[in-house]
Amino acid sequence: MEPGSLGGKCVGYDVHITRKQRWSDENGPEILLVEWLEIVRSDREMRFDGYAETRLGDGSILRIENEGLSVWNAYSRHGEDGMAWFSFHQGNVIVKNPDPEFLQKMWSLAQALSAEVQGDDGELYDGSGRQVRMTPQGRGKEPWWKFW
Repeated sequence: MEPGSLGGKCVGYDVHITRKQRWSDENGPEILLVEWLEIVRSDREMRFDGYAETRLGDGSILRIENEGLSVWNAYSRHGEDGMAWFSFHQGNVIVKNPDPEFLQKMWSLAQALSAEVQGDDGELYDGSGRQVRMTPQGRGKEPWWKFW
């Protein structure tokens, strides 16, 4: 599956732009939707759509609507196998299966939001897209599906 794509398998590894100590924490500082949309609208490489569509193997169309769903148009692989999606959910911005280039863009956006880039397992990423350390709690105790 392509980074940030909605097509293909439903399983994947999410990376989050978050202000929380652990992205899955119920409490803690959240990114507000209005803040996210302001960042998207001020970035010439980004586009706000609010929905995403992809054609499935059987020819049907899967449509997902999300108030903060946005696209990174300048991604080098944008359009090859879908689009480079950023999804807003519960005070975090999420990308599925990001590669190093995508992680670099996430880090840049996180800086504008006074946030960090954190993987599902609690690892933190830097501006070059490399893992730099784990959050103090490391891997969370709750299964990933609890949060969806």
